[in-house]
Order: sequence, then C-alpha cells, then structure tokens
Amino acid sequence: MFRNITPVVQNLLLINVVLFIVSAFIFPSLKDWFALYYINSQYFKPFQFLTYMFMHADFWHLFSNMFGLLIFGPLLEQFLGPKKLLTLWMLCGVGSGVLYSGYTAYRMNQLEAKVESFQANPDPEVFNKIVTQNRGYFESAVYDFIDDYSRNPNDPVKIDRASQTLDAIMTIQSNIPMVGASGALFGVLIAFAMLFPNTQLFLLFPPMPVKAKYLVLFYGLYTIYNVLVNNPLDNVAHFAHLSGLVIGGILVYNWKKDRNSFY
Repeated sequence: MFRNITPVVQNLLLINVVLFIVSAFIFPSLKDWFALYYINSQYFKPFQFLTYMFMHADFWHLFSNMFGLLIFGPLLEQFLGPKKLLTLWMLCGVGSGVLYSGYTAYRMNQLEAKVESFQANPDPEVFNKIVTQNRGYFESAVYDFIDDYSRNPNDPVKIDRASQTLDAIMTIQSNIPMVGASGALFGVLIAFAMLFPNTQLFLLFPPMPVKAKYLVLFYGLYTIYNVLVNNPLDNVAHFAHLSGLVIGGILVYNWKKDRNSFY
C-alpha cells in the first residue's frame, strides 16, 4: 500500500506531519495562530481559513485524518489526476472553514440575543437554560449558584453575577478555535463513494466488509444527527464535516458531467 502513495497524497501527508511536529514540540503557539477562530474574535485572521486545516489537536486527530487520506487518496489521484485531487482537498477544506464560520456566526447571534434578553429582563429560568445549553464550559459550582439565584431572583448582586457569567459564556464561545483536515477528508470520502460506490472496504471496528457508498452514507447520517443534536459537551466540528461532504459531492457531480475533463 505504501509503495503506491501518489505525489499529492504524499506531499499532503508530509506537510501535515511536519507541521504537527513543529506545533507540538518546537513552536506551540503556531497552532493558536493558525487555528480558525470566529470572525468576530480578537484572534481571527483571514489566512486561518487556509491554515487551520494543517493544524491538528493531537496525534490521534492527525492519525485519523491522514490515515483516511492514505486509504482513499491514492486511487482518487490516479483516477482524477493530481490537480483535481488537490483542488478537491483544498476547496473542501477551505470551504468547510468558511461555511463553519457562517454557522458559528449564526449560533453566536442566537446566543447574543438570549444574553441581551436576559440582561434586559433578568430571569433565573432563562439564565438556567442558557447555562445548561453551554454546560461544558463551567464547573459544578455554577449550579449551586443557579439554585441560590432562583431563591433570590431580585437580588442585584446575584443578577450582576449571572450577567457576568453569561458574558463569560459569550467570550469563551467566540474564542474556541477549530483545527484539522476533517472537512477536506470528508470531501475525499464522498468523492470516493460517488466514483467507486461498490468498492468493498474492510472495517476494523467492527471487522466486516462494507461498500463505500454505505460507509459514507452512515458517516453522513451520523454527522447530520450530531449537527441537529448539538451536544455542548461534544468538541467535534460536525458542521465542518457535513460541509466537506456537500462541497465534495457538488464538485464530483459537476466533474462527472464532463468526463473529458478527467486527466
């Protein structure tokens, strides 16, 4: 398998591995600089739409993305050609970052509206609901405060603390970075499934064969489910994964209509 690594796949693997080593062991602040932040965050820079996809949270994050590229990328490169595989990878990666930023802006606007509504008309139930929806960012002590505030809803000190807590939620949410090439990888997955739908793949967990189209269908449905559930304790950017699937699917659909463009 490793003898058949194609040039674009090999270069992408090398770049990602080298940058991971640099960011993990030599220049740790590189990850903070290159990660993608919410567009209204003080840390946001436009170049992050490109650079975030070459950063990874940890070794297993890197391994899963690069292993997927290694498995599906070479055959796609042989079929599509190096230019189109690189185009697929980059457009799905950058496009996922752009769409995810729009999704984040939508969620932040919703949160901001809820916080402003509370601050205009403080209500313990509203405060409790907002904190519960963002429970992954707080220690258990905040729930003791919720009980105390509920018993003393007109106490100005508790109202002020509640307002500060909600401001803290907005600050934390606006400064959560996104890293990883998962959006680009999901574009590769959908491309493989569309071009080689009946190719048998052998899963490790569980150990069983499955056709490529069914595997990607499962990933797609699982991703949509997680986007809809929006678990605050889940730190995976599922919407970026979904964006990669959509962008990759659109690209391959248009390429398939003009088969003369394959090279």
